[in-house]
Amino acid sequence: MPITHDIRYPTYYIRDKRLNDVKTKPLRVALIVSERTLGEYPMLLQNLLVGLASEPVQMVLVCPPGVDVDSIVSGPVEVIRHPAIDLPLIERLSREALVRRLAEFEPAVLHCLCRSKTPLAAYLARSLDVPYILTINALQKRWRPFGGLSSRCAGIIVPTRTIAANVAKLQPRFAERIRQINIGTFVAEKSCCYSAPSRITTMVLAHPFDNIDDFENLFNAIRHMILDGYEFMTLLMGGGPGESKLREFLAALGLLQMVTIVPRMRPCRSVLAAGDIFIQPRPTSAFNLFLLEAMSVGAAVAACKGGVNDPIAEDTTAVVFDPDDEMSIIAALKKLLDKRDFARKIAKAGQEYLRENHSVSNMIAATLKTYKNACQRHKSPNR
Repeated sequence: MPITHDIRYPTYYIRDKRLNDVKTKPLRVALIVSERTLGEYPMLLQNLLVGLASEPVQMVLVCPPGVDVDSIVSGPVEVIRHPAIDLPLIERLSREALVRRLAEFEPAVLHCLCRSKTPLAAYLARSLDVPYILTINALQKRWRPFGGLSSRCAGIIVPTRTIAANVAKLQPRFAERIRQINIGTFVAEKSCCYSAPSRITTMVLAHPFDNIDDFENLFNAIRHMILDGYEFMTLLMGGGPGESKLREFLAALGLLQMVTIVPRMRPCRSVLAAGDIFIQPRPTSAFNLFLLEAMSVGAAVAACKGGVNDPIAEDTTAVVFDPDDEMSIIAALKKLLDKRDFARKIAKAGQEYLRENHSVSNMIAATLKTYKNACQRHKSPNR
């Protein structure tokens, strides 16, 4: 039975020639996520679930045991914990049990939202005879020979041009299946940048505490600015094994009373909206969702050179500095502190850029199109 697609409504129609009738059938999608997905990209998953729920799509979510998904999952989404018992000796039995659970759901396509779960997605796709989509949100250094990509991988979703080029270089066989879909977010109507003139200026950082060297130049620059008479508060959101050393470093600089450290919060928008300026101290190989959210609430962004974030345009949507040069950092921050009208201008420009390029509706439409193409490709006799 041929499958056609109505552009206005992303629903699959199964045409029965014998009855000359058209019946609608919701698209069934199984989403596969990791603990990293839930920790670093909860907003992406939440917006994806909410957006797909508004379409004729039925979903099931496969996630690790022991993780909190209650604050993310809403609506009629079945949650399957895998593995039910995390023991190496029963891994095969756990996978077989998962296949049976998913077979009852009858997914048309699988969507793996984390590279680490690619082997599982490939196994499930082969067992269920369905295609799968893979999302990659970070640069890849290398790809293991048995990394899970197979002919059943009908599409690779990436959030930026840089990551797309990286994956195409490492996996040229799948280059034509790479699709850039910008991560969607909801943009606030107003900008938080200097929205309360009587409040002391607040700068917000969100960065892992794995390596305190990432913060050394930035906090040295902040110390010099305070000695020069600038007044502001700094809010540092994150966590990691280096937190105690980071606190010792701040104490040595005399900044412990001026820097407030808070854990990662969900949702993070309320914390980001409390600041006037958002700082990305070091380039990252993964798409920085905190930067996207900070820009969406209207914070003025100061970002380091490098990284993989397409929304950064120097002196248009952000000020840019060299993370290895303290004077460069000082110059960028002073530009936002001394020129408030300029800071508000780039904050609003950032919001406008997101409205045009990172809407949730566009993300959902492009994702549904990718699902549709995957199903059609799987049914094609020439695949």
